[in-house]
Amino acid sequence: MLETPALLARTTDLSLVIRYVLAGLGHGIHAGRERGAGVEFSEYRAYAPGDEWRRVDWKLLARADRYYVREAERDSHVAVWLWLDASASMAEPSRSVAGLDKLHYARMVLACVAAIAQRQGDAFGLIVCGGDGVKFTPAARGPRQMRRVLAQLSRTEAAGRLPPAETLRASLHFARSPSLIFAVSDFLDWPSAQSEALLRLRHMRHDVRALCLQTEAECAAGFAAGSVWRDPERADGLFSFDALSRAGYLQNRLDHFARMTLDCRRADIKSLNARIEQPLPPVLRAWLRQAGAT
Repeated sequence: MLETPALLARTTDLSLVIRYVLAGLGHGIHAGRERGAGVEFSEYRAYAPGDEWRRVDWKLLARADRYYVREAERDSHVAVWLWLDASASMAEPSRSVAGLDKLHYARMVLACVAAIAQRQGDAFGLIVCGGDGVKFTPAARGPRQMRRVLAQLSRTEAAGRLPPAETLRASLHFARSPSLIFAVSDFLDWPSAQSEALLRLRHMRHDVRALCLQTEAECAAGFAAGSVWRDPERADGLFSFDALSRAGYLQNRLDHFARMTLDCRRADIKSLNARIEQPLPPVLRAWLRQAGAT
């Protein structure tokens, strides 16, 4: 079982994480209206590879000798987009849970959101922002899409800096129709090109929901006196910690995230702060609930 963050940290199989985290999780993501695997029957269509076998009408197969899938009207009409910050700072590890870093935790959270979107019959896609620019997995539905998204999440590594503002602005074409954007980052750069892109998406009337990941050491300045920390995204970012610098760090951190929270509130972006040492199921539940998805 995967009851503790330590066990999750040693788990690279995202499908296994999904089965554990979503067991008994009754939350959806949104409400709307579209065709899918709902309750109210709409029509039949021919079976296509990747369709779920439970949706095949076996009685019709016996009469027509062909596979048909039942379509139904269901509550949905938006695309779900998973936004992953894969910059170098996301490689920051936990100091109390071996093998766990921000990126691994982010992968697990977004994999679970993708699984919920698939469960609802939604189209979902993935945006990865990191040192290699912006990588897209276009939105689609079904099990094959789930495999594509999990594969991309699994092979993503944290490296480099976030793409420049021009690159991110040019990438916002993905959200033409009403969309839900679930963005996971440590948001250490705020304001930044990434925050500008998310705020712009919100101004375009998309529903943006942010999860800010931190480590316990970052939250409490739990760095040993005299220790040296290097900012992985800046060549000149070398810092040493003592009692005086610790106090300044804590105040700067407080100011930084207060500004982020205020900017999100003004733009009506729902945001949640979480530590990667926290168990994943309650964090996911709180994020969905806080975003009004219960």
